[in-house]
Amino acid sequence: MLGGGAEIVDDSRLKAAIKATDIARFTPHQPRPEEIAFLQHSSGTTGLQKGVALSHQAVLNQITAYSAEIALSEDDVVVSWLPLYHDMGLIAGFILPLVQGIPLVLMSPFDWVRHPALLLRAIHEHRGTLCWLPNFAYNHLARRVRRRDAAPWSLSSMRLFINCSEPVRWDSHQLFMDRFQNQGLRPEMLGASYAMAENTFAVTQTFPGQVPTVDWVDRSLLEKERIARPVPPDHPQAVAKVSCGLPIDGTEVQVVDGQGQVLPPRSIGELTIRSDCMLTEYYRRPDLDPFQDGWFRTGDMGYIAGREVYVNGRSKDLIINAGKNIYPQDIEAIINEVPGVRPGRAVVFGVPDRREGTELVAVVAEVDTDDPAGRQAINKAIRQEVSRRSMVTVSYVHLVNDQWLLKTSSGKIARAANRDKWLAEKAIAKDTL
Repeated sequence: MLGGGAEIVDDSRLKAAIKATDIARFTPHQPRPEEIAFLQHSSGTTGLQKGVALSHQAVLNQITAYSAEIALSEDDVVVSWLPLYHDMGLIAGFILPLVQGIPLVLMSPFDWVRHPALLLRAIHEHRGTLCWLPNFAYNHLARRVRRRDAAPWSLSSMRLFINCSEPVRWDSHQLFMDRFQNQGLRPEMLGASYAMAENTFAVTQTFPGQVPTVDWVDRSLLEKERIARPVPPDHPQAVAKVSCGLPIDGTEVQVVDGQGQVLPPRSIGELTIRSDCMLTEYYRRPDLDPFQDGWFRTGDMGYIAGREVYVNGRSKDLIINAGKNIYPQDIEAIINEVPGVRPGRAVVFGVPDRREGTELVAVVAEVDTDDPAGRQAINKAIRQEVSRRSMVTVSYVHLVNDQWLLKTSSGKIARAANRDKWLAEKAIAKDTL
């Protein structure tokens, strides 16, 4: 336990060990607000690549604004398994409760991955109220926690499970809700946030106690014309997009095209932000200027509707296939539900086809079987399910063993690195799949 008055060291013994003269000479450091407090590092396939330099003022502005957005109170208890080298774990799962004096229950991410039920147990035993999770964690908990293990534990104390760091998926929330409603989970407990290290942490947040808005839009227009046009949920081309909420106090969000021109509502473009909790610079990287006219270009694609922000995915990951704009995260979510594919262990990327002048869609997925017939069946199921649910044709499916896929320093699947690894193996084996 951290915060909330928990004692880690016997204060009386500590004082006795310090000489009175040392105490007299001690002068607390008083940094200027604009001084750099610490660095957060962005994800990289070979380690820590870009140091996000954050000032004391930026961090405190974020803590103040975000605490208000989630209605933080002295009765809250944060429960987290998130690693501290990632902004979600460092800010939401450590610095925020530490600064605000809120109790924190912190566990090892390695233990949680192996035994995800530990999170439910911690919430039950410590009466947890707040927990931040990346989208894959909802699926991991729903599929890996056995019903008999979850039966003794209650989630009724929770105010918010906050989904952030990835595009928020409606089906993941539904899966999580269906699995744990018997433990007291209610729909209004499932919040969402759009966050990034460059803004210290949160950019947006859904209102506590309210179910996030689900925007059903026409998939074909989204892919071909980059417009999020609303349709009924039963429309044959309907796809669900979950709102990440409104910008937090002190932060603005707008959507721009490739020339930096602001786009109208429901137009897909790059999300840009301006705030009082923004990074000062990329540390010792004068070659990287993250701002354009005072706005930070995130590289994330999305749209705004009713002032709420919707995130589609990274612009650099976008696949343009036969005139359609395909976000690999959407296809990966489908593949992760195919029996035999290890959940969360699939990656999708584009491969240029010079003859056709377009990009082909390639899949690499880890599976649980080495049996050739079993793998052939999984291969076929992946192609059929992707085609049925998205009308996207997969050109390559490469099934691999456990731990083949590469991850970034923050634990995400490294799309570009895995693409390069697959291309290298394909060239060596001269395998056209």
